[in-house]
Amino acid sequence: MLSRLGALLQQAVETREPSVDLLEAFTEHWKGITGYYLEATDESIPARQTDIPWRLKQMLDILVYEEKQHPVGEAGPCLEYLLQHKVLETLSTLGKAEYPPGMRQQVLLFFSRVLSQVQHPLLHYLNVHRPVQKLLQLSGDRLGCGMEKEEVQFVAVLCTKIKQDPTLLAYILEVSKRWWLLRCFAAPLPLQGKSILNGRRAQELPASPVEEGAEHPSGTAAAASPRQAEPSPPRRDSNLITSLMGLCKSKKSRVALKARENLLLLVGLAQEAAAACLVRSSTLCQLLTEHLCDLYSAVPTSTDPADVLALERVSWRSQGDAAGDGVFPGKENLAAFFSWLDYLDELVMGAHPVVADAIAEAVEEKFFRGILQPQLLQMSELDVLSATAVLTGTVRQIRSPPLLHCLVLFLLGSDRHPETPGDTPHPLRTQLIDRCNHLSDEISLASLRLFEELLRKPHEHVAHSLADLEEDPYFTDGFPDAGFGSAKKPLLGSAPSGKGQVSEVVSSFLCLVPEEAKTSSCMEEGGYDTYVHDALGMVQACRANAAPWGWPPAPRPLDACYPETAFYEGHFLKVLFDRMTRILDQPYSLNLQVTSVLSRLAAFPHPHLHEYLLDPYLNLAPGCRSLFSVLVRVIGDLMQRLQRVPHFRAKLLLVRRQLMGLVPGEQMDHTMLFKGVVVLEEFCKELAAIALVKGPPEGPP
Repeated sequence: MLSRLGALLQQAVETREPSVDLLEAFTEHWKGITGYYLEATDESIPARQTDIPWRLKQMLDILVYEEKQHPVGEAGPCLEYLLQHKVLETLSTLGKAEYPPGMRQQVLLFFSRVLSQVQHPLLHYLNVHRPVQKLLQLSGDRLGCGMEKEEVQFVAVLCTKIKQDPTLLAYILEVSKRWWLLRCFAAPLPLQGKSILNGRRAQELPASPVEEGAEHPSGTAAAASPRQAEPSPPRRDSNLITSLMGLCKSKKSRVALKARENLLLLVGLAQEAAAACLVRSSTLCQLLTEHLCDLYSAVPTSTDPADVLALERVSWRSQGDAAGDGVFPGKENLAAFFSWLDYLDELVMGAHPVVADAIAEAVEEKFFRGILQPQLLQMSELDVLSATAVLTGTVRQIRSPPLLHCLVLFLLGSDRHPETPGDTPHPLRTQLIDRCNHLSDEISLASLRLFEELLRKPHEHVAHSLADLEEDPYFTDGFPDAGFGSAKKPLLGSAPSGKGQVSEVVSSFLCLVPEEAKTSSCMEEGGYDTYVHDALGMVQACRANAAPWGWPPAPRPLDACYPETAFYEGHFLKVLFDRMTRILDQPYSLNLQVTSVLSRLAAFPHPHLHEYLLDPYLNLAPGCRSLFSVLVRVIGDLMQRLQRVPHFRAKLLLVRRQLMGLVPGEQMDHTMLFKGVVVLEEFCKELAAIALVKGPPEGPP
């Protein structure tokens, strides 16, 4: 019995002694750190050459070891000492003083390691999140001071913790507890395009949720009445968001990449209150958009618009790679702008809907309307070309639905009513379309490229606004928003449409250009297999984009149209058709762009657009025109003009060989005419291929 009693006493001593020893060791190391400031005489000795880093490492190891010896969720004596004696608060003050030199770096490392390696929840404690906030403010004040690696590690730990527990965001951003509870139980946050940041100033609100009393001044719990004005949380000059944003701009690519990845983590929080907190209690949207505007302003005004369009799509993950070769002046600045735009697009795509919409609206307000729109509306040809080129690159870069939606409505407006000649419901849309038929061929070319990029985007309003057709008004069921496009029937005469079989349609386009004006067969290019392959990819892409739009599979019957109402093809198609009528008198590059836009329109699966652009047998009312009728008129003009050109066949063949690079380019008479004939022949083959791939519209004739 005495032996067993002795064994029990020995076991009790062994289990008790380590905890006492750990606390003594922990306090001894802490006293050693504070004692350094009492005894040190040389203030120039770097912190890494003192015993401070070693003592901090020992304190961390003790905390980690102690936690393993205690049940989950129970704080040990050393952790309690750290919290009660404000160890972290003191360390943050020492880091702010930067004494000894490099102390801030050691403090950042210690904070990061404690928060990541100690599993006990810490950030809820005032004596933890207050010094964390202080360190974040220091990081915002001293960006680029050689501690970016430690700073990004620190914020990365915070973002990981917030991802695990979104309520921690309120503590880090110093949001009042009452505001957070209101957001948790309130209706979804309404987005009005502007952040609601009114109310009390930061110093008038409690610094954190744990500091705010739970009782109302009257003694009762404060009620979250929906009729009361919702309090706005404070905004600090330097916090987690500003630190992350500063690190995102770092010249060190690995630091910037890690900061951007952690900001992505933060905006993807699924909790509604956390999303509202990011939008309302921080300058997230403002800082993101301001940086985009600053990068755009840094692009030299002398940058060639052709270089802008030639720049390949930039990825934010490979920042700096696209500018390494320095092919043209300003490429590095241009690549930086598109890289950040791609990052914003990624942010919006992965963010909570509340955050995504807020970022998209901020970009629309500050960049689209604040910077691009004034430049697009200028009269200077160079400014117009530059702004249009950047806008085209912007359209190409954006993929996220919220940002794309804002961009489309900015360019085309939201109007969906029937369009009539002379309407200008959206001045920017009107001006951009008019520029497709500008006196300057360069501006026309740039504008057509812009619209081709728009037509590639998976947004129904682009097709609805530009392809201006409307179904018969008596048959509107199944069509969104009163139909596709905005023209009034009848396009056709009273006789029914004489649609032919697909083979007949293909033959009609292939035979449209007379044999004496064809030259592709002489170059062993008689078939259109290549066009069929290209058309297949384009049609499939258009069908995939249009799948969610609810377009009907077949055109509506035409027996109930309005014969007294004049048909109007719409502003955009009118401009394109007008350009097509001058295909024999326009530069080669411009002709290629006009036909490219029309081909993309023809690939859309809406039956009325298919009918209007790809049905040679469409019966037209007097004064109306379709794509095929425009081509017929051009062919008639062509044959008259070729008869007046001696040896036109040989000259036409020579021009085709020059275009293919088989012979050197030589200046000759009627070169523009011959190039127009070549484009016309290839365009007819392209339309035939699209018609073949699409086949007839489904459903009844």
